[in-house]
This record gives sequence, structure tokens and C-alpha cells, in this order.
Amino acid sequence: MSKPEPADPGPVEVFAALGDPTRLSLLTKLSDGQTRSIAMLSADTKLTRQAVTKHLHVLERAGLVKSIRVGRESQFGYRPGPIIEARSYLDRVSAQWDEALARLKALVER
Repeated sequence: MSKPEPADPGPVEVFAALGDPTRLSLLTKLSDGQTRSIAMLSADTKLTRQAVTKHLHVLERAGLVKSIRVGRESQFGYRPGPIIEARSYLDRVSAQWDEALARLKALVER
């Protein structure tokens, strides 16, 4: 049985979750669209399963991954929606700065 989708966390939570190199690495592994267990995600790393679990829960609260129970283990999968929304947020902020700099340039050049 799968968990309900998390509430829209917003860009702050997404950027905070992505700010950790370990979480970013886990998300990169999951971004191929395949679900993986904690054991699979902790293989070939120096991280314990407990540490991977902690990082995955942060990513899940930010809406970046979802977990599904399969038998006795949880499988984690990538959710692209929050990344798309974060990029949209950055595009809007960038446009605001472009407009502000254009106004400043016009004022200075008068």
C-alpha cells in the first residue's frame, strides 16, 4: 500500500533537501525512474542503511521521492514535480532580477 502524496512543500524545503551532497547523490541515483530499496541505495557507499533512511525521509518530506511498501521493505522512487516547480521558481526570480537590472540600466543611461 502506498503512502498519500505529501503536501506541496514549496521551494524552501526542496532547496534545503537538495543542499546536502548525500541527498543530492541519492536523488541522482533515483532520477533514472527506477525504484530502489534502502539496501540497494546504501550499497557501494560508506553510509549505513540508517543514514540512508534518514536522508530519504528528508527527501520524502520535501516531496522529491515517494516510498512504497513492497513486502517487508520500502522502495523509493523519484518525483520530478518539485524539481520542475523549483526550476519555475528560479526562472521567475531570474526574470524579476533581469527586469530590475534593465530598469537600473535605463535610469543610469539617461
